[in-house]
Amino acid sequence: MTPGNRARLRFLARVIGKECRHLETTDLRLFATPFTTERASSLADDADLAERVEAFVGRFGRLQDTLADKLLPTLLAALAEPTGPSSTILIARNGWDGSSRRTNG
Repeated sequence: MTPGNRARLRFLARVIGKECRHLETTDLRLFATPFTTERASSLADDADLAERVEAFVGRFGRLQDTLADKLLPTLLAALAEPTGPSSTILIARNGWDGSSRRTNG
């Protein structure tokens, strides 16, 4: 792993940590009470709820983009692994896709 890769991974870890904290804050506010169909149908009339849903969706999407578009390619490069369609196999094999399974092969 090059010093550049190491520095980039540290930077991305800080960014992702911050994005996770912001998402968690929004999650706690949005899901303090169950998100029912009644709450969903009230979005047009409840500006505060609509803003919290929009913030959650935006923060979730930003975190997902940072992980998929920045962290994983940087991590694969640092590990000298190929990127592209075959990288999804490596990601799944190591459980980096959120699955708890990790295979040897």
